Parts: sequence; C-alpha cells; structure tokens
Amino acid sequence: MNKRTRFVILLAVLAVCFLFLWPSISWYYRTPKEMQALALNSLQNIKDYATVRASEDMREFTASARTDGSAPLDASYAWLEKVVKKNYKNMGMKAPAPLTKSDVLNAFYNEQEFLDAIQAHYRDTILKAKKYYENSVKLGLDLSGGMNIIVKADLDAVIKNQEGADTVETAATLKSGAMQQAIDSLTSRIDRFGLTSPVIRQQGEDRIYIEIPGAAQADAINTIIMGKGILNFRLVDENATSAFNSYYAQNPASTFNADGELLNPTIIPDDCEVLGLYQNDDYGLEERIGYLAVKKEVALDGQHIKSAEVGSSSLTNRPEVDFVLDGDGAAIFGEFTRAHIGERLAIVNDNRIRSAATINDAITGGRVAITGFGLEEAQTLQKVLQTAWLSVPLTVESQQVIGASLGQQAIQQGIFAVVLGLGTIMLFMLIYYKGAGVNACVAQILNLYIMFSVLSAFNMTVTLSSIAGMILTIGMAVDANVIIFERIKEELYDNKRRSAAIAAGFQNAFLAIMDSNITTFIAAIFLSQLGSGSIQGFAVSLAIGVVSSVFTALFVSHLMFDFNTDVFKKDTVSISWRVK
Repeated sequence: MNKRTRFVILLAVLAVCFLFLWPSISWYYRTPKEMQALALNSLQNIKDYATVRASEDMREFTASARTDGSAPLDASYAWLEKVVKKNYKNMGMKAPAPLTKSDVLNAFYNEQEFLDAIQAHYRDTILKAKKYYENSVKLGLDLSGGMNIIVKADLDAVIKNQEGADTVETAATLKSGAMQQAIDSLTSRIDRFGLTSPVIRQQGEDRIYIEIPGAAQADAINTIIMGKGILNFRLVDENATSAFNSYYAQNPASTFNADGELLNPTIIPDDCEVLGLYQNDDYGLEERIGYLAVKKEVALDGQHIKSAEVGSSSLTNRPEVDFVLDGDGAAIFGEFTRAHIGERLAIVNDNRIRSAATINDAITGGRVAITGFGLEEAQTLQKVLQTAWLSVPLTVESQQVIGASLGQQAIQQGIFAVVLGLGTIMLFMLIYYKGAGVNACVAQILNLYIMFSVLSAFNMTVTLSSIAGMILTIGMAVDANVIIFERIKEELYDNKRRSAAIAAGFQNAFLAIMDSNITTFIAAIFLSQLGSGSIQGFAVSLAIGVVSSVFTALFVSHLMFDFNTDVFKKDTVSISWRVK
C-alpha cells in the first residue's frame, strides 16, 4: 500500500472520528451551562419552559411593536428573519428589507401563530442541545453524582400467568418481550416524573439497571418504579360527552378541581366519568387533545390481551394495531361488540384514553384490528396494549446515592492521572528515542482521540474504571512503539539504510505486537461479557484502547517514518543517542 493511500485512509479515519466526537464537543464546549441545565430537564419541563418564555417574548415584542413599529428587528430576534421571509413567500409577497417589528407581526395571521413560532424556536434549540447530550460521551455516577438502582423482574410470574407458554421457545420469547416492556414502562414513568435523562438498560436476564444523574428523592423513585399501569376497554357515552363538552366550553375554569375531579358531577350520568384523550405532541410527550365521557363499567380487562403488534390494513395499507385475546376475552369481546355496533370503544390506560375507535361489526375469534391513525400513534398504542399482557412484577434489589462533590473530585483526579501519565510517557519517549519519540507522542495523542470518538459513537459512559482502562492503554500503546523502535535500532546496528531498517523493524515487530494485543483483547472481551459494573467499564475501555493503539503504532507511526524518508529526504534515523 503506497503512502498516498495510507494517508487518505488516515484522513478518513480522523474525519469519521471527528464526526463521532462532534456531539461531545458541541455539548461540553459549545453549549452554554444555562442551555445544558435546560437540556438535562425532562421533556415536560422543557415544554413548560418553552411555553412560558414564548409567552413572555411575545408580549414584550408586541408591546414594543405597538410603541415603535418602525424600529428595526433586534439582533436577539435574528432567527425570526428566516421564518418571516418564509411566511411572506407563502403569502405571495416579498419580505421587506430591512425588517421592522411591524413587518414581523404582519407576517403572521394572528398572535397564536406568532406564539407558536417563538415556542418552536425555544423547543428546537433546547432539543438540539439535548440530542447532543444523548449522543455524547457521558459521565458515570461516580463522576457526575446521582442515584443508581437495580430492579429485579419476576419473569417466572410472567410465565405462570400466561397460557400456552409451556415450550422453551415460547417462554424465552415471552421473557424477552416482558423485559423490553418493563424497560419501556420504567422509561415512561421516570421521564413523566420529571427526572433528568435517566439511563435504563437490561442487566443479565432478569434485572434492570437504572442511573439517574443529579439529585432525586429515593422514596419517590421507588414509588414510580413499583407503580403498575391499568388498561381496560370502556364504551364511550356520546350524549354524556356532548353534554360535558358544552358545559366545559362555557365554564373552562370551574369544571375541575385541583385533583382533576368534576366540581359539578351532575353534568354527566352517574354511570360515566370524564377522562382525557391523549396523543404525543412535538416534544414526544402525551398531550391532552380533548375529553370523553366513558362508562365506568369495564367492557374488557386488559389482562385478556395475549399479544399486540403493528401491521398494515390489506385494503388501505394504512397502519393498524392487531392484538389477540385469550379464550375468555374473545367471548366477552365478541358478545360486547355485537351489542354495540356503531358506538365508540375507548382504550384506557392509567386513567388516560389512548384511542377511541368505532365498532364497525361484531369482533369474534379473539383477533382485533384497530385503525385510523399514523405509524407513530400505532406504535405508541401497541406499547400501551403490551402493558396489559406483559405486566411484570418488579422489586428494588439495591439502591445507591452518590454525591456530586465526590464526582467532581473524581473527575479532577482522573484528568490529572491521564494528563500526568501521558505527559510523563511522552517526555520519556522524547528524551530516550529523540526524533522517533515525536512519532510515539503523535501516536499517543491520536490513540486517545480515537478512543474518545468510539466512546462517543456508541454513547458509552466514562467512569473511574474506564479511566483506569485508558491509563493502562496508554502504557500498552507505548509498549508497541518501544518494540518497533528497538527492532529498528537492531537493523541500524547491522548498518542498514534508513528505509530498509524501518521496513524491517516494523515487519519484525508486527507479530510480537499482534500476539500481545490479541491476547489482551480476548481477555478484555471476556471481562466485558462476564463482568458487570466497574469491571465491565474497565474491560470495554481496554478493548477499545487495544484496537486504537495497534492502529496508531503500526499504521500511523509507520506512515510518519515513511513521510520523513520520502518527503523530507532524511537518510538517518534519530532514534537513539548511540545510533548516528
């Protein structure tokens, strides 16, 4: 492989690594601390903040425009120019230049549209920063502080409660689905509680590991983890719904009390209750889009659902949710739907209506298809239905709280250890190997660069143990360079010319370097698979470091030697005080 090809490969690797690192660079160095604090909030808190700020900005802007509408647009509202020009274009007009405050207001049909534009700006800015955080290298609890919890799922109870799970394959599939549903449910509960970007992942076969950075109340966390969702099907009372909506339109502020209960229960029949109808909004949060009055009597309990999946209608090719009922559920549902053709049936979960579909015909046989929504809504509804048939008993097995002050101290100590170790090694290499030591120093820097880029690419977490793995990798990377340099020195002692000595040195060192690094890599892989917690973090960082150190030592360092030989026309090798 010629030097140009190798140089192109190196540039490509560095470019890809930079793309991997960009979210981390953007988050830690380009995102202000105030924006970081906002982005680390829950989606609900972000929505509340964007709504309040948008209202304040709109009132301030409109008041200023009424006072002096000919004033130019402030620099703080420069982002509005793009929106305003687009609106003028949609109206078939050319945007005035320069824009004044009155021109901006004239670009919107009403104040609500202007408010939505401002709120979208806040939302997009904060969610962009949040995306940077989600794709960046994160600090573990031992560095950032917070709480970690290990939750045990009772999968045996899941198998026991399901009919037809008597085969090994069926039981394994059921357990896998149950664990995934438990993780989805916990993610939804914790995020709804208002916590900051929790890390929730499966650990082993039946345990769930939860990391919650920052301060969190242990009792509240246990409550939401142990809470269980309730799903059922209930009939919509159209007359009661119409009566309620008419009353609510006239009395929006005096319909409910602080607990969400009707202040005047006589507006609907005694056998009904009013529940909110929800769908996901632009923030990915559940947003109430209206109210429906449903019967208190449950038509079908969710425990009769055996499975649920997203499919597509054979007639319209639109998304639909298909779920299967057990024997008793099929009989109950068939009889109920036969008696209520043309009426709407609501799917209620945690006292929230997720869907309300019209019963077009009697549904017998236990297979039900629900249509009338998009793919994302169908996927959400599928998860809601799974909540019923994959109800997993959870217990908190362990819980640990780590202070933020200890984490900050650990960060400083870890950075100091890496910098001190790297600096000392680089100084030694420069003194002992002279000019060749520069190659080793560049290889060390690129080694850390590649390691962090891989950590960022896979959204891995940096902990004290992973920092220990990095420090060990630094030593191993130097070891590879030492082997290469000593082989080159041996060739120079035999009076070989520069190019021949370098080629022979790398060739003779290749097998020794590969043998030692392959054995270390195998050990790291076994540790990462069999270990957990800090052991796993150490093993993963070590495995990444082994691969990157081999690349920098054998590829990058060799390219630098060849570059000096062919471009700078060097005839000697500055590699030792004893070799001239």
